[in-house]
Amino acid sequence: MTNNYSLSDIASQVRRDIVRMVNMAASGHPGGSLSSTDILTVLFFAEMNHNPEAWRRDGKGSDMFFLSAGHLSPVYYSVLARSGYFPVSELATFRKQGSRLQGHPSIERGLPGVHVASGSLGQGLSVACGAAVTKRLNGEENFVYALCGDGESEEGQIWEAAMFAAHNRLDKLIAITDWNGQQIDGPTDSVMSLGDLEAKWRAFGWEVIVTDGHNLDEISAAYKKAKAGSQNGKPKMILMKTEMGKSVDFMQGTHHWHGKAPNAEQTAKALSQLKETIGDF
Repeated sequence: MTNNYSLSDIASQVRRDIVRMVNMAASGHPGGSLSSTDILTVLFFAEMNHNPEAWRRDGKGSDMFFLSAGHLSPVYYSVLARSGYFPVSELATFRKQGSRLQGHPSIERGLPGVHVASGSLGQGLSVACGAAVTKRLNGEENFVYALCGDGESEEGQIWEAAMFAAHNRLDKLIAITDWNGQQIDGPTDSVMSLGDLEAKWRAFGWEVIVTDGHNLDEISAAYKKAKAGSQNGKPKMILMKTEMGKSVDFMQGTHHWHGKAPNAEQTAKALSQLKETIGDF
């Protein structure tokens, strides 16, 4: 259990999980998983109202989270396991034949914590909108969260969802962008510039919060600010400024580790930079 550990200790262990999972599978996406580790650590272990023991796929009675950027499954699975949704030992089955921990989140084998299959980029935010509407219709006061990528934000469906959420005044929808400036083919500014991302979201009618996605206190403050505006009629977008491959020096700040698995030597080097705090799986 993680009750006796600090958020920084949990984040360090999650990063170790990510590197080891991707290495063992010889496949996966470490770069964005590492950049979004602090974002999800604060969300799942400090800010989100959820109970792994009472989890329901329909999300009734609790906050809900959707991983729109589904290729970031390593960080998602680690955070879920460390939260108590399934045994930490199951992380060793990542991307293996027959495993519940597929490359993109899947509900086929009933994995607790995953409300919907995701990974077709652009779709997750739309699903989160639907969940937010459902909670309103059911009279629930819970929040709905969705994590998007900045490269994913080149998808048109993201902006259709943005219009829908603003039009329907989904003020308990809190979306997050892992704003690391990298995607599979290179820097986002080179592939297809997003321009002034903050101004774009504001223009679409959202409340926008910009923060350091690696400062745990600032991340927590951003979530609290977003929740405080739950009656203002505006969906929330938290733009988290992050660095691809955070905390592993040879992965950091480059797109080359977007979807590349480290070999044994590289894994050992990465783990030497990441403190084991709770215990490896």
